[in-house]
Amino acid sequence: MVSSTHWLASQSAMAELEAGGNAFDAVVAGAFVLHVVEPHLNGPAGEVPAIFATAEDPTPQVLCGQGPAPAGATREHYAGLGLHLVPGSGPLAAAIPGAVDGWLMLARDHGSRRLRDVLSYAIGYAGSGHPFLPSAAATVARVEELFRDHWPTSAARWLPVPRPWQVVTNPEHAGTLERLVAEGEAAGSGREAQFDGARRAWGEGFVADAIDAFSRLPFRDSSGADHAGLLTGADLAGWSASYEAPARHRFRDVEVAKTDLWGQGPVLLQSLAMLDGLADDPTTPEGIHAVTEVLKLALADRDAWYGDGSSVHVAELLDPAYVAARRALVGDRASFELRPGAPAGRAPVLPAHVLAGTSTATGAGLGEPTVSWDGETRGDTCHIDAVDRWGNIVSATPSGGWLQSSPTIPELGFCLGSRLQMTWLDEGLPATLTPGRRPRTTLSPTLVLRDGMPLLACGTPGGDQQDQWQLPFLLHHLVLGRELQAAIEAPAFHTTSMPSSFYPREMNPGELVVEDRLGAQVIAALAARGHRVVRAGDWTLGRLSAVARDPATGVLSAAATSRGGNGCAVGR
Repeated sequence: MVSSTHWLASQSAMAELEAGGNAFDAVVAGAFVLHVVEPHLNGPAGEVPAIFATAEDPTPQVLCGQGPAPAGATREHYAGLGLHLVPGSGPLAAAIPGAVDGWLMLARDHGSRRLRDVLSYAIGYAGSGHPFLPSAAATVARVEELFRDHWPTSAARWLPVPRPWQVVTNPEHAGTLERLVAEGEAAGSGREAQFDGARRAWGEGFVADAIDAFSRLPFRDSSGADHAGLLTGADLAGWSASYEAPARHRFRDVEVAKTDLWGQGPVLLQSLAMLDGLADDPTTPEGIHAVTEVLKLALADRDAWYGDGSSVHVAELLDPAYVAARRALVGDRASFELRPGAPAGRAPVLPAHVLAGTSTATGAGLGEPTVSWDGETRGDTCHIDAVDRWGNIVSATPSGGWLQSSPTIPELGFCLGSRLQMTWLDEGLPATLTPGRRPRTTLSPTLVLRDGMPLLACGTPGGDQQDQWQLPFLLHHLVLGRELQAAIEAPAFHTTSMPSSFYPREMNPGELVVEDRLGAQVIAALAARGHRVVRAGDWTLGRLSAVARDPATGVLSAAATSRGGNGCAVGR
């Protein structure tokens, strides 16, 4: 079974399974297709976290395809440019690209198919064409002026604005993938040698050389000025993807696995822990209120304590005494405060920008194009899950390197990412911009286990909303017993009562965005509790994907959201 945010990625992944590949071959093939067919939502120079388990070992592992800040990305450099925030777009916002190295490493270590096999689908769609999504066309239209006036290489690649569903090609992107295959095959006849050869061509060869040269050129960014980047070929050569243990928490009869504090994932674990003993039915005013309030508390902890520089461990945030103290803060009325806790007595520190409640938006090329407060879905990220008959299972949330995040590198056909916008320029914070440290990402894949065996892989695009949309989904499925598709289609909601992770880092205290399908009575009851309710329409929030495997029977299942019309679950 495969489920993803685009039907061509799901079908390509399924083709790998049909050809005899396993879930790792499938998810990698689908991921490279996502780079091509959802270029406004992810790209090769972006990043990917994934959580997986193998048929031989059900112990969950995290793939870290999140690159850190380059060696030259110091606070002092940005301050010397007169910046108080890392721009949300342009070369200055680029972390070391992590997605391609991560995917190739995962395929090498756990797949069974050849390099040429898993990249063939993406090469085909980039070279021969694919239907351009209406949301992608709308994204290009929004930045058309920026491209024409300031990013000429992007104008050459994407203008005139493609029509919705127009068949588009990206021959430079196809050429990059073809050259990775050629250099991989030149490295040897074995699978591992070929994947390693492609990784060297990416991190030390022609891709790194092109990135190094292009990053030195100044381009307009969301600060309103032109700046050159800091990413070098040496940065790419000095970093590689890695595996690590996940953060885990037991909830009722299951265990949930997420990334550690370099990602947003522990927000879901903290929220599940705080919900124990509170209302947990996400269809009632009481349950929605409780879910929203524990999420506010977990997200406040995120902004105070998450990051590569944190002095806190996830275990401290999940300590029963700490959880109980946080749970006690949930009252009958909506909170408008940002209330981080004090694990082990440590005093929380928040960024000056958050404390001041300031915004420095310029309106050009801003941050992640996620869901706006009026409910208009602009897109943001991708997600893909795969499970096979042997029991291999993967959940991955690729993102970054959006076509609108940075100017196109002409000879490669794609652009750099902008993940450094999630760091702060204040001193002494867990997420302070520091060379070699990963930005605290919002990307948040999920793996659920029962009795030590993988049960469910799921995730969604959505930036700060990723864990907010996954929490009600899990409650619908695990607590209320609804099937995957019904749980995904249930009315969604989220709060924006915390600093956005994306430039210009805005916050909307007390705001609760809801789908109208919750019903007028429930929405009125939430407003009566003090929530500043924003109606987003009927089918606007979240693009969840999920696959599952019953450990007792081996039966596989999958589901994908109908929101946006592009998600696809497929299997046999």
